Amino acid sequence: MGRQGRHEFLTEIAVISNIRHINLVKLRGFCAEGNHRMLVYEYMNRGSLDQSLFRLGSPLDWSERLHIAIGAARGLAYLHSGCDHKIIHCDVKPENILLDDQKGVKIADFGLAKLIAPDQSSLFTTLRGTRGYLAPEWLTNSRITDKTDVYSFGMVLLEIVHGRKNWSIDSWCKLPSSSKTNGYFPMVALKKHEERRYDELIDPKLEQKVDIEEIGRVIKVALCCLHEEPHFRPSMEAVAGMLEGSLKVWEPRIMSLHHLSMYERGFLGNDIWGNNGLEGMNTETTSTVCFDSDGTSGVCNLPSYLSAEQLSGPRYL
Repeated sequence: MGRQGRHEFLTEIAVISNIRHINLVKLRGFCAEGNHRMLVYEYMNRGSLDQSLFRLGSPLDWSERLHIAIGAARGLAYLHSGCDHKIIHCDVKPENILLDDQKGVKIADFGLAKLIAPDQSSLFTTLRGTRGYLAPEWLTNSRITDKTDVYSFGMVLLEIVHGRKNWSIDSWCKLPSSSKTNGYFPMVALKKHEERRYDELIDPKLEQKVDIEEIGRVIKVALCCLHEEPHFRPSMEAVAGMLEGSLKVWEPRIMSLHHLSMYERGFLGNDIWGNNGLEGMNTETTSTVCFDSDGTSGVCNLPSYLSAEQLSGPRYL
C-alpha cells in the first residue's frame, strides 16, 4: 500500500468509525500493515442472510423476512442520505446482510465501499460487486450512483420472497422441460406481477399462511428497484417506506423492465444446457468498458454478467 493509498484508507476509516445506525455493523478496529489492511466488525451470531435463506434447515417465516428486508433497506438508506459523506455500498447481496439472535439486521462490508463527497452525486470506478446483483450501469458507459445499490437490493428482495437464488442451477435442473424457459426468477416475477398472481411466487417452504397483499407489495417494490434507468428507481428511503407501508407503493414501469428478458436469454443462450450438461459453464466472456476513478476506461473481459459468482474479491489499494 503506497503512501497515498494508506492516507485514503485512513480517511475512509475516520468516516466509517463515526457511523452509528442500528442497521449497520459497528467497526471495532482496523489494521494497516505493509500491503495489507483489515477491518474488524462486531460479531453477528446468526451469520449472513444467505445462510438462513438458501440452506437446509428451519426456513425463515414471512414476518421475519419482511423484517429483514425493512432493516436492510433502512441501513442502506442511512448510508446514502444519513451520513456527511454519501456511501455507495457497491456489493449489496444476502451475504452482506447479517443477522443475530435479537432480530438484529445489519448491513456489512460497506467499509471499503465508495465515499462520495457532499458536492458529488456519482462517480466512475472499476467494476466491483457480485454478478447476479450488478446494475446495468456497471456494464455500460454510465456513472455509479446510490441507485446502483437500489438495483442490487431489488434482486435481494426477490430472493427473500422466493427463498432461492434468482438463478439457481440446482432449482433449474429440477424444473420440467416445459418450464425451463422460466428459470430466471426476475422474469417470472414480472410475468406474475402483470397477471397479479403473486401467490405463485411464494417460497414453497413457507407452509404457514402468508399475507398475499404483503407479497405483492414486496414484488412491486423489487421490480421498481430493477428499472433499467436509474432515475426511475426509488431512493432507498422510499424503498423502506414502501416496505413498511408508510408510503404508497409505486407501480412498476413495464417498459423499463424489458431488459430482464434480454438477461434471461443471456442465461439460456450461453450453450450450457446442451448435450454436455454443465460443461463449459462460465467460459463465455463479454467485453465491457470499465471506468477507473480518474475517468479513464479500459476493456474488461468478463464472464457472463448474470452468473452468481463473486467478482469483488479482496480489495487492495
